[in-house]
Amino acid sequence: MAAELIINVTFNETRIAFLENGVLVEFFVERRNDKSIVGNIYKGKVARIVPGMDAAFIDVGLEKSAFLYVADVVIDTMMYEEFEDVVTQVEPSERIEGVLEDGQEVIVQVSREPIGQKGTRVTSKITLPGRLLVLMPGSQHIGVSRRIEGEEERKRLASLLKEIAPRGFGLIARTACEGKKPEELEADLHFLLRMWESVQEKARKVHAPQILHQDLGMIFRVIRDVHSHSLKKIVVDDIFVFKKIEEFLKEYLPEEGCEASYFDEREDIFDYYRIEMEIAKLHHKKIWLKSGGYIVFDYTEALTVIDVNTGKYLGKRGLEDTILRTNLEAVKEIAYQVRLRNLGGIIIVDFIDMEKKESRETVVQSFIEALKKDRIKTFVYPISELGLVQLTRKRTRENVVMMLTESCPTCDGSGYIRSRSTVCYDVLRALRAACRKEEGKQFTVRLSPEVAQLLYEEEKASLEYLENTFGTKINITADPRMSIENFEVEASF
Repeated sequence: MAAELIINVTFNETRIAFLENGVLVEFFVERRNDKSIVGNIYKGKVARIVPGMDAAFIDVGLEKSAFLYVADVVIDTMMYEEFEDVVTQVEPSERIEGVLEDGQEVIVQVSREPIGQKGTRVTSKITLPGRLLVLMPGSQHIGVSRRIEGEEERKRLASLLKEIAPRGFGLIARTACEGKKPEELEADLHFLLRMWESVQEKARKVHAPQILHQDLGMIFRVIRDVHSHSLKKIVVDDIFVFKKIEEFLKEYLPEEGCEASYFDEREDIFDYYRIEMEIAKLHHKKIWLKSGGYIVFDYTEALTVIDVNTGKYLGKRGLEDTILRTNLEAVKEIAYQVRLRNLGGIIIVDFIDMEKKESRETVVQSFIEALKKDRIKTFVYPISELGLVQLTRKRTRENVVMMLTESCPTCDGSGYIRSRSTVCYDVLRALRAACRKEEGKQFTVRLSPEVAQLLYEEEKASLEYLENTFGTKINITADPRMSIENFEVEASF
């Protein structure tokens, strides 16, 4: 399977498209004011114990205190010393007030970013991911990636990890470990141990709250996490980022056969690779199936609901066969959309009711198989008599749709439109493309007052950069008749 990353860097927004055999399967976006903190390690201080929730609020230096459940606590008396023994995990029956106290300093790692009304979640079960291994200080766990399916290879890796794991550390073999030599795993282990030593050393010197370790930026984090998926090509439209990627590949992935190239065409890189139109489809709640059936997505803070309907599909062999075929077609599309939209937490799929038990079992098994392509672990529960299937998928960040949209003001929040920030970056990309194609001209952008205000307040430097780079003049016209999603770019001499 040929995999490639297409990276678009526009002013204060970076977008990454992960393609498999030319098909967009994962999409990442990061903006200057909304950078990921998942994986960061902090020295925090217990700000408040909440006995009723068996949890504590930890001050780690962010705008709001982070949330730490008792189940995510380890007794960290060894945190500032060399690990000679395994630290003790808190028993399920343990109460938070018996483990932590107000003002106590703890080392924690961000496991989930703020999502909706839910704040940052942290854990004291630290994990440090490398190219081949994941290091877990204070753990005894030895694990092998579920994507490594060969039984002999799994046994080989498990045995090797038990040999090389230092006392007081757990290890997980990532997918990229498959077929690797012992010395390669040991080299990655030593790199991670040095990283942990650096965290400990800083923890001894600073007072809480303080950051101890910052995970890689989005671009390099994605490269690290997907390179085991036969990643062969990385294309980026920013020369400075391209040079950094080349250095990263030489240092961390020298033998993986992945090449980076700089895209310097006049056309927008996402338009060139036909990715922009695929991203536009992410805003759609309804997805049509080839047979004429369709699926509908509804998002709430608690869960995501996906409804399957036969639509225009009438079938030829009777009702049960028509329903089964529609459900099986929906299974493939839902598995694809869950991964592409980065849906997490609880997901309920309302399949069309099936009378036969074997039909229901066929749908569930097909669902499990389709989800195996996903890098993120997903659990599928048995189908109910009502045709409902519940699945849970690890959620660390907001799903892509929520990142790109906001509640529609016209329908009072019952629908979604592209957010002002999303439209703002669409405008900047359109302006850059226009400046490249029509040099020497001036440009007028007509757009909604809300987006115009955002451009002036947060992206004035980006507009000035375009004017200086292309020797042009850009006029912004706020038009109350324009909706938030719409804008026009006009050229003139």
